[in-house]
Amino acid sequence: MAPTPRNLPQIIAAIAATLKQHEDEVTDLDGAIGDGDHVVNLQRGVAALQAQSAELADLDWKAAFQKIGMTVMSKVGGASGSLYGTLFVTLAKTLADGAPDRRAFAAAFAAGVEAMQARGKSSEGEKTMLDVLIPVARCLEREAERPLPALLDLLVEVAWAGAEATRDMVATKGRASFLGERAKGVMDAGARTSQLMITAIAAVVGGEAA
Repeated sequence: MAPTPRNLPQIIAAIAATLKQHEDEVTDLDGAIGDGDHVVNLQRGVAALQAQSAELADLDWKAAFQKIGMTVMSKVGGASGSLYGTLFVTLAKTLADGAPDRRAFAAAFAAGVEAMQARGKSSEGEKTMLDVLIPVARCLEREAERPLPALLDLLVEVAWAGAEATRDMVATKGRASFLGERAKGVMDAGARTSQLMITAIAAVVGGEAA
C-alpha cells in the first residue's frame, strides 16, 4: 500500500528519533569541517513539524508538502533550511492534485532536487547533501517500477553510498571549502543526515507496506 499523509506523523517521529540517536556523531562531523550546528538546526525544524503532525496528516500531499516546505524554511537555520524548504515547495508545485503514483512522485522529487541545486549553486561531487539526494533521485526515477520493498532497500543503499563517497571529496561550498584537502577523510554532515533521514523514511514506508 502506498503511503498517505496519514503516515506523516510516524515519518516525522522516525526522523526525529534518528537525528537524536546520531546527534553526537553528526555534531562531530560538522565540527570538524563545518559550523557544528547542522544537526541542531535540523532538529529545530523537525520539532516544529512534530507540533504540526496532526494538521499535516489531514492534508493532501500537495498541501502537506507546501506546509512542510514553509515550516522548514522558517525554522531551520543555515543553508539546510533554504535547501530543504525549496525541495518540499517544489514537490508541492510539481505534483498534480490527488494521490501521486510512484512515477509522478519520482519526477516531482527529481524536480525538487534540481531546484535545490539551482538554489545552492551546487551539484554532485562537491561534498554536500546533494551527493546523497541526486543519486537517490536518479535511482527513484530509474527504478520506480520495482516492487516497493526492493525499491526501498535500493534507495537506502544508494543513500549510504552517496554519504560515504563524500569522505574522499574536497568541499567547494560552505565553511568546509576553506579547508581544501584537509576536509578529506571526513564525511559531510549534510550528506550523513540526508542518508539518515532517507533510511528512517524507508523504514516507516516499508513497515506500512508490509
